[in-house]
Amino acid sequence: MSWFVLVLSGVLEAVWATALGRSEGFSRLVPSLVFVAALVASMAGLAYAMRDLPIGTSYAVWVGIGAVLTVVYAMSTGSEGVSVLKVLFLLMIIAGVVGLKVAH
Repeated sequence: MSWFVLVLSGVLEAVWATALGRSEGFSRLVPSLVFVAALVASMAGLAYAMRDLPIGTSYAVWVGIGAVLTVVYAMSTGSEGVSVLKVLFLLMIIAGVVGLKVAH
């Protein structure tokens, strides 16, 4: 259950990171509210997962999932360019996250 919650929290990290960018310095209400809600839920899930999983592994997986999803979303919306190197490095992050799960 902790791994499931950790992955979900990583997804929510991507949500709050994207909402933060769209809030334009907290000047837009809806993205600002999404940011706060996703941030709280993401942190709560990370804290829950850390009860059973090592801190370093939990944090690395959480950040990795959030970072990859944030970049993939930005690339899919056209706000960030796509390149072979970027895709390769994102795949390396994914491999690292999977490796941490396998090693656990």
